[in-house]
Amino acid sequence: MEDSEIIALFFNRNENAIKETDKKYGAFCRKLAFNILSDSEDSEECVNDTYFKAWNLIPPQKPVKFMAWLGKIVRNTALNIYTKLHAKKRFNSVELMLDELTDCVPSQTTFEKEIEDREISNAISCWLKTLEADDRYLFIRRYWYGESAEELAKLQKISAHAITQRLYRLRLKLKDYFEKEGIAL
Repeated sequence: MEDSEIIALFFNRNENAIKETDKKYGAFCRKLAFNILSDSEDSEECVNDTYFKAWNLIPPQKPVKFMAWLGKIVRNTALNIYTKLHAKKRFNSVELMLDELTDCVPSQTTFEKEIEDREISNAISCWLKTLEADDRYLFIRRYWYGESAEELAKLQKISAHAITQRLYRLRLKLKDYFEKEGIAL
């Protein structure tokens, strides 16, 4: 079923919208949630919360890129669940992924920083456009989808160490880009 047809089901308040969304994007949503949460039950809860949010947001919203829109909801929901579950303890896989970016992107999440966060987000988008396709793919898979260096190494058919080094160099390039653009970190 096409995305426009699924969104039409949401607009008509037809419960099949959830079934069709799960049929088409369920595996994608579960993998994205699992990459962050590393737990099947928590990932399933995250996906169910995502569908509930989609039900409440459509209408009035009418996503243009439905998969990306769902991905954003899944990722944010998973990060919220992660924060709630691991508020006082370190959780290696996600902490490692986020720690890798701390030299480039500040971790402040206060309301006052919202405008700065948008500026940083726009800068990252512009920077990603300057990268070669392979590097852009690698960066997004690691820092948006939360895939491990080992998973990426298998996909790229190179060692995890080589992936780690490439990601390190990409983070240095991002930091340099921020400095050139005058974005204070």
